[in-house]
Amino acid sequence: MDVIKELAQRIARADVIAVLTGAGMSTESGIPDFRSENGIYAQEENVEYYLSEYYFEKDPVDFWRRFKRMFSLKLMGNFAPNDGHRFLRQLEEMGKKVTILTQNIDGLHKKAGSTNVIELHGTLQTATCPECGEKHDLAFINRHDVPRCERKAANGNKCNEILKPDVVLFGGLVPRIEEAFAAAAESDLLIAMGTSLEVAPVNQIPFYVATQSPVTYKVIINKTPTRMDDVFDLVIHGGIGETVAKVRSHMTGAS
Repeated sequence: MDVIKELAQRIARADVIAVLTGAGMSTESGIPDFRSENGIYAQEENVEYYLSEYYFEKDPVDFWRRFKRMFSLKLMGNFAPNDGHRFLRQLEEMGKKVTILTQNIDGLHKKAGSTNVIELHGTLQTATCPECGEKHDLAFINRHDVPRCERKAANGNKCNEILKPDVVLFGGLVPRIEEAFAAAAESDLLIAMGTSLEVAPVNQIPFYVATQSPVTYKVIINKTPTRMDDVFDLVIHGGIGETVAKVRSHMTGAS
């Protein structure tokens, strides 16, 4: 059977869908893949050191200088959801229970209107004060070279603690990983989209589903083969935008 038709039929029959997304989900919005030729790893040295919990604690001022440059934070607000993001929102509008498990930190799933998004690696859209817990948005972060908390204490003084970005830094814990494993295992259909499945512990989700929930049908959509393709029941090598357009045509009965 044609793989696109098979996926369309699986989506139509599924009531509960979990979607695991990676960098390939956002490249069609113009955001470079972390590991692509234009990505952070290619442009910067010692990325895992400078984007680590250790370095933030050691030198938060230089951390922010590097962090802002690496992620081009000034541009982050300009990126918009693409057809892949919008397709997942449309599945919700069809009455499906959709949980998105994303490794991306760009916030585009929420911008697209998806309501149940687990941002496994956090988000670039906010930063939090380590001292008082006050959150600050991206506009605030971009207004300051080194963003500091402006919450006023009872005595009228500003907190002034250097904020910490709400992303999972290297050496940090993935706080919602157990919730993600559970959501994937409870689904009728698991779709991995735009992920090479190289980063632990998130890349263990398909294995977990295969062992704990044999009734869950597993699909991967990625431009290139991954080392985990054989874990999935259906493998589609292609771009996300073109793939969801074809799936949508099948689901609406278009030719």
